[in-house]
Amino acid sequence: MSHILIAEDEPRISDFLRRGLTAEGYSCIVRTDGAEALAEAESGAFSLVLLDIGLPSLDGFEVLRRLRLTDATTPVIMLTARHSVHDTVLSLDSGANDFLAKPFKFEELLARVRVRLRDTAQIGSGSLRRGSLSLDLKTRRAQVGEQSVDLSAREFALAEEFLAHPDEVLSREQILSRVWGYDFDPGSNVVEVYVGYLRGKLGADSIETVRGMGYRLR
Repeated sequence: MSHILIAEDEPRISDFLRRGLTAEGYSCIVRTDGAEALAEAESGAFSLVLLDIGLPSLDGFEVLRRLRLTDATTPVIMLTARHSVHDTVLSLDSGANDFLAKPFKFEELLARVRVRLRDTAQIGSGSLRRGSLSLDLKTRRAQVGEQSVDLSAREFALAEEFLAHPDEVLSREQILSRVWGYDFDPGSNVVEVYVGYLRGKLGADSIETVRGMGYRLR
């Protein structure tokens, strides 16, 4: 059974999440204070954290920042009532795996929880490998063969997404939502730019363009 920490200080929302996720077979506890939520998250007892930004004592950004100093792998989905691209960017750059703005449909939250837990199960060894490329998810280091490769946080997140879905064609929209968040401008060319960065560092043939569909790791 997967254990989920719900860090949310609005009783109506936390109760809604707890009841819904429990009905789906997850074990949940609720913490309404940022410092308490951080202590629980750092215990290593949880498969996933639902983290509200507007928590008392420590806000969600600070909880996430401190958590990522010791734990780089537990998936975190940020929750906020603010519809701001800045919040999306800050959450993802701070180490969040996903971002969901309130109000949201429970079905959408549940789908994102399933995706993050599935990805965690696939990478439970703490590393991902495909051919000569390997990613150490704990140290956030990349290697091609015997050579270490320096990747920015966003490049690493994009490489991780490709390695977590081997042989799968990822559409531009999927990459935008999983790596940058849904609020990014769909007209942006950021995916193309970062795929180019990865090709420059991992090899020109490392990522295949599938015309009209998206990208696939070779």
